[in-house]
Amino acid sequence: MKIGLVSGPFDDQHEIMLKISTTPLPQSLLSYVAFRVAFRETFERLSLHKRSTLDAGEAYGYLGEVPFLREVPPQVQLDLLASTWHRHVSRESHAADLVDESVIYAVCEAAARLVEQDADAFVNQMRGGPVDMAVPVDSYLARELRLLYLELPNDADFLLISQFLDLEPTEALQHKIDMGIDPARMEVLFDILGRWHVSPQFPARLRGLLTESEVASVTTIMHAHCPTTT
Repeated sequence: MKIGLVSGPFDDQHEIMLKISTTPLPQSLLSYVAFRVAFRETFERLSLHKRSTLDAGEAYGYLGEVPFLREVPPQVQLDLLASTWHRHVSRESHAADLVDESVIYAVCEAAARLVEQDADAFVNQMRGGPVDMAVPVDSYLARELRLLYLELPNDADFLLISQFLDLEPTEALQHKIDMGIDPARMEVLFDILGRWHVSPQFPARLRGLLTESEVASVTTIMHAHCPTTT
């Protein structure tokens, strides 16, 4: 199974792609599965949420795997996922920032959790995409999904930022410096906390992750319920 997941339509890798430090995120079927399942699961929750009486303040979505980003609106979570996916499959050079790293970690962890907690839902979210594939949904798959991120060079600074929120700015800054964290690099995480709109490029960035009919459906629902920047 491992051979099938690390090869396939994304195995024609090129030197110019999304990189964490100097290491590229592998353009493999495994990365496709992680991004697709996390997107579809979050989008399904968003669609159901809009038609239900759920508490409007309830936080949900794949970015909940990163405590600091749990409150990011789900439509923005999907927009960030689409942006990172686009950079991942691009033939242009992209150095991953902490938003990209957060998204990659979160999609891998969210997909792995779904494997462990609801295998049928995982299969349903993977089904019908641009890539027709079937893999055993088991503990090995969950492990491989997590290793996709864990084997990349990273300090997981985005997982540490929540512990600074209750500190005074000066004290928080000193703690970050003491821990070897670059405060300037974290600014992008604070920036997305204030976002509510979906970028105009959102549909185009989903190429390769969703089918054309899925993109059309997603775009219709997102435009109906979620604000978009102009």
